Parts: sequence; C-alpha cells; structure tokens
Amino acid sequence: MAKETAAKETAAKETANDEDAIGRVRAICLALPEAEEKPFGGHTAPTFRVRNKIFTMTSEDGLSMTFKAAQGVQQALVGEDPERFFVPPYVGPKGWVGARLDVPQDWTEIAELLQDSYRLVAPKRLSALVPGSGD
Repeated sequence: MAKETAAKETAAKETANDEDAIGRVRAICLALPEAEEKPFGGHTAPTFRVRNKIFTMTSEDGLSMTFKAAQGVQQALVGEDPERFFVPPYVGPKGWVGARLDVPQDWTEIAELLQDSYRLVAPKRLSALVPGSGD
C-alpha cells in the first residue's frame, strides 16, 4: 500500500527538469472559460486573465508563477511545503501564492489551485462552468 501511494505521488510530480512547466500552466489556465493570455504591463511573461482580471502570472525567468488564493491558503501551502510554495513580493501581502516551477510539482494540485484562483476573479456565471465549483 505504501509503495502504491509513493508511486502515485511520484507519477503526479514532475522532475525539476520539466522544461514545459509554463506550457502546463498555459494549458490549465486556457482551458478555463473565457481565459486569455496577455502580458502584464511591460513584462513579456505569460499572464492569464478572465474579463481582464489577472488570476495567474508567470515570472520572466519561467521559474515560478503566482496565483490568487483564498484567505488562509497562502499560509497553509507555504507552511506545509516551503520548497514548492512561497510568499511572492508585491502581491504576497494580498494573499497571492508563489509556486516554484523548477522543482517537482503535483500538477493535479496545481490545476486545482489555478482553478480556485480563476473562481476568485471570474464572474459567478463563468465560475459555475468550472467543474468542482460547487455551484
């Protein structure tokens, strides 16, 4: 049983050499209703929005991303796994969470976190279209 659980965890996590982490983030975000990719300010890194409201930003170097989170999520994620999650500058005090993309990540968990971020900024009608929204 422990071996099976460990195998599932390993399969769900990618190695730190995953060169397509931004591609994974892009695929998750753009699968959401009316989500679009549009850079933020003078930056060139992918930023994802719904109705012009940002729900996910990637870093210029592609090594991390930030996403909006509900109250208490930032503290829980960073406290539980500081190697994967961090408090980002500028938006961290507003509850946003940073996730490192140069370390193994559980992409199922990341997808859920990005969907939650989307739900926090999307209109209710669009949020209701996302599976697991509870609406």
